[in-house]
Amino acid sequence: MKHLIAPSVLSADFANLQRDVEMLNRSQADWLHIDIMDGVFVPNISFGFPVLKAIAKHAKKPLDVHLMIVDPDRYLAEFKQAGAAVITVHFEACTHLHRTVQAIKALGCKAGVAINPHTPVSVLEDILADLDLVLVMSVNPGFGGQKFIENSVQKVQKIRTMASSLNPTLLIEVDGGVGSENIAKLVAAGADVLVAGNAVFAAENPELMIQKLKTL
Repeated sequence: MKHLIAPSVLSADFANLQRDVEMLNRSQADWLHIDIMDGVFVPNISFGFPVLKAIAKHAKKPLDVHLMIVDPDRYLAEFKQAGAAVITVHFEACTHLHRTVQAIKALGCKAGVAINPHTPVSVLEDILADLDLVLVMSVNPGFGGQKFIENSVQKVQKIRTMASSLNPTLLIEVDGGVGSENIAKLVAAGADVLVAGNAVFAAENPELMIQKLKTL
């Protein structure tokens, strides 16, 4: 499978959100990555259901919703109703992770689990077979534009090795500091989905940048 590019809407121009979503529709982007932050689990607040619904109204590609929030179970159904195709929760935020994953799948969404940079991949062993996706955070979550943490490449390799026997169809996604300088090595390590924020939206020609990231 050719790797997927999921531009992060967090880096879009919020005063021209419809314009940027329509640009992503025209582009070779595969998913739209939506970061939901609550100011508790991470030290930042992004946006909630009204903005997500507004994006969904114009988006023609799957919405990849990444919940950086405490107690995500309370809101899963509402995120599905707001347009989520993929719902990813954090290992660090879920007390009963299997239950949460089952609830996401029962809604008809792909279920993902994210791990922070300090969390070892070994914690995923007992849940890996039940997942559609694992999201490796390659920066500390909360803000865009951070420097890529190099150890993330090894984490991707380890997850791909674990998945080869437990869940061969697992998608591995990487989010944080991803750009043209590191996509090739992440794909070589086993990454399937690359989240790109600043790399896309700070580019002179975002559509051309997405095309370039697809070919790396």
